[in-house]
Formats: sequence, structure tokens, C-alpha cells
Amino acid sequence: MKRLVSVVLLALMPLCAFAQAKGAFPSKPIRIVVYAAAGGQLDITARKFVDIASKYTKATFVVENKAGAGGLVGWEYVLSQPSDGYTLMAVTKTLIANHVKDEFDVDPMSLDWVAFLINDAEAIITNANSKVRTIQDIIADAKARPGQQIWVAPPGVDEVMTYKFWDKAGITGKYVPYDAGGQAMAAVIGQQATVYVGNPVDVRGKPDLMMAAISSENRFSQFPTVPTLKESGIKGLDSESFWRGFALKKGSPASVIAWYDDLFAKVSADPDWRQFNEKDGMEVVHYKKDAFNKIVESEIKDFKAYFKK
Repeated sequence: MKRLVSVVLLALMPLCAFAQAKGAFPSKPIRIVVYAAAGGQLDITARKFVDIASKYTKATFVVENKAGAGGLVGWEYVLSQPSDGYTLMAVTKTLIANHVKDEFDVDPMSLDWVAFLINDAEAIITNANSKVRTIQDIIADAKARPGQQIWVAPPGVDEVMTYKFWDKAGITGKYVPYDAGGQAMAAVIGQQATVYVGNPVDVRGKPDLMMAAISSENRFSQFPTVPTLKESGIKGLDSESFWRGFALKKGSPASVIAWYDDLFAKVSADPDWRQFNEKDGMEVVHYKKDAFNKIVESEIKDFKAYFKK
């Protein structure tokens, strides 16, 4: 009888070991898919996340750049992988804008948007040496030259912010798209354009540029002299931002998402992570799956409405 019990236990041992290995996450490297080229802000942020996360987990992260088609290449790659949590996608609001504008042939909710980590406020930026510098200057100039004032920004998020501002301010202008923010800013510096729509980091090291106003409920401590849009008389644009975060393929196990929630909370509280982002006026936050999914769904509707206009 003892021999029979021993044989049964020996037979069950591999199954138990398999069950433990299967249940232990992570048991192999995690790939972070960046849908943009290496060296960009999203790539830098993803690699900084890996650096900070190493303080709190022994998990191995490997950053893989899969650029192309406005993010669709990376998105489709993530969807081609199992829903096991080992493929994490670095995401931004631009991905949603591109999905709507370019009509990606993927369901936007084919991803579980699990962590909204950085809130990068939209800013209205002008030439510090021109006559049109403040929000009041912009509105007065636009009304004096209906439809002629030139606004520049890369397509997508900042483009829609342009339309929203015109709508709220009761003005019109000409939107000129630039593939790169640097080129668009150069147009404002050279006074070929009046307004650039971007983020606080864009004015760093550029004395010829200034923030006329920022989209926020309150002024930023890093930029105490920059008024909010609400202070400048533009209502309804208090929370426009360029966010960054992470997503998993839909259907990832709840236990895996819980593991990520814990890690994201620790990284978000880390002083090095906060300093890295906050020095340029970005707000460090941590919105989990349910809240983030609702934000994405709302912004899809928003983009559809403005792109249709």
C-alpha cells in the first residue's frame, strides 16, 4: 500500500510543478512593445519605466520597437500574441487619435487599457517676440483676420486641440500639419505661423517660445506665471492632455493585471520616476483598468466628433 501511495505521489509531482510554474507570473521575460521608433519620448519613457521597475521586481523586461502605420503595426503585433500578460504595450493618446483618423481595422477595446500613468497637459504656445503672445492677443488677431491665422502641430491630438480651442474661443484659422513637432515650432519661431499646440516640455531650451496658457484646473508650480485656459477666458478645456500608459491584450488573467497594478503603483510613487516626469510639467498619476478604459471610450467619441467636423 505504501509503495502504491509513493508511486501515485511521484506521478503527481510533475503535474504540481507544472501548475506552480503556470500560476507563477512572471516566469519568463516580459516584452514591452513601443509603437514608435527608438529615441522618441514614448521609447524613452518605456525604458525609464523598466529602469524604475527593476527596484520592485526581479522580472525581466525587454523593450521592442515596432513602428509603422501610426501605431497599427505594434497594435497588431500585440494582438497576435497570447493573452497571458507577457506582451505589454506602451500607449499614448496619439494611438487613439490615429485609430479614429486612419480608421484602423482593429477594435479599440481589443486592448485592456490597464495603466494611465502620465498626464501631459496641452499648451498653447506662441512666439515670445511677436505681437501675438497671449490668449487675448490670439483671439483679437484671429477676429481681425478671419480664417487667416496659422496654427501648426503634428496631426492627431494637437490637431484636435486646435479645433477645440477655435470652437470654444469663437474663432477660425488655418491648421497646417507638420510631421514633426520641431518643424512646427520652427515655423512659429520664424513667424511663418502664429500658434503651436503642444506640451510644456516643448518650450524647454527655446527662449523664443512661450506658453500663452495651459490646459489645467490650476496653474503648474513649475510654471507659476503661465495662466490656465480658464483664467484666460476659455472655458471647457481644463483637462486636455497627452497621456502615456500601458495596455495588455484583452483577456489577460485578472491575477496578472493585479500583479501589474501593484507594480504600477510602486513605480508611480517612486521619487526618481516622479522627478523624471514632473521636471517637464507632466503629472504622475495611476488610473487602473476600469477608469482608463472609460477614458479611452470617451476620447474615441470625442475624436470622431471633431474629425467629422
